[in-house]
Amino acid sequence: MEKKEKMRWKKELKRYLVITAASLGYAAAISLFADPNNLAPGGVTGIAIIISRLVPIETGTLIFLLNIPILIFAIWKFGIKFTVSTIYSLALTSIFTNILAPVGAATHDILLAALAGGVLSAVSIGLILKYGATTGGMDIVVKWLRLKLPYLKTGVIYFFTDVIIVSISGFVFRNVDAALYAAIAVIMTSTVMDIVLYGKDEAKLIYIISDSSEAITGRLLEELAIGVTHIAGQGAFSGKEKKVLMCAVRKQQSPQVEEIVREEDSDAFMIITRATEIFGEGYKSYFSERI
Repeated sequence: MEKKEKMRWKKELKRYLVITAASLGYAAAISLFADPNNLAPGGVTGIAIIISRLVPIETGTLIFLLNIPILIFAIWKFGIKFTVSTIYSLALTSIFTNILAPVGAATHDILLAALAGGVLSAVSIGLILKYGATTGGMDIVVKWLRLKLPYLKTGVIYFFTDVIIVSISGFVFRNVDAALYAAIAVIMTSTVMDIVLYGKDEAKLIYIISDSSEAITGRLLEELAIGVTHIAGQGAFSGKEKKVLMCAVRKQQSPQVEEIVREEDSDAFMIITRATEIFGEGYKSYFSERI
């Protein structure tokens, strides 16, 4: 038991070390590439960069202040456990952003800034998400909207919010070019983060064998709004009847499924495999895709 506890603490230490390093990387993307080049790449960070031109408050401080009501909302809706690592990541990102701000721009070539900043942001945010935290802001808002409006796709929500923020930045900075380069940074971040988090698979097929199958099923249906199929199974050694959960999910949701299973049953047996194409309700229509 003591060995298991020691391993758990080592795992947590590693998790927070990665989150710390990734938060520093994300702050560098903001302070060295985006902010000094008037690039507002969507989300709360983009809003903070815009507001910092209108009020005498540092960007890192604004990122934290703007996230306070969102964090309170997250604690209310999702519980304190969900937000502890997010608060930690957000606080570090804000502090590191302010510390690095005096260094100035790593490059004044706005295209290079958009590309390098987008890639650095993507890798950093991807690692933060992969290790069970978020950067706050739109991640939490989108999670709530998906619960309330499951028919809205996550990517669509992110796309529209980013378009609005990038468009506003063009008016505030009075520079259409800056807004267009910010859009390049958004696309770069989205593309690279997708690869960091999920590889190039289009979707995941997940099998879960657990004694907490009902609890896991309930949370998958309620929190992620994904379909779950129960398959009757029997342990060859024990002879015990078991329910095998099968679900096909978009690759963006795979880490969330893993987190739910881990929280409900850390000893669950889980198989995650590639699903290169999925046809049916909620995915592609076989006939329309083949025309």
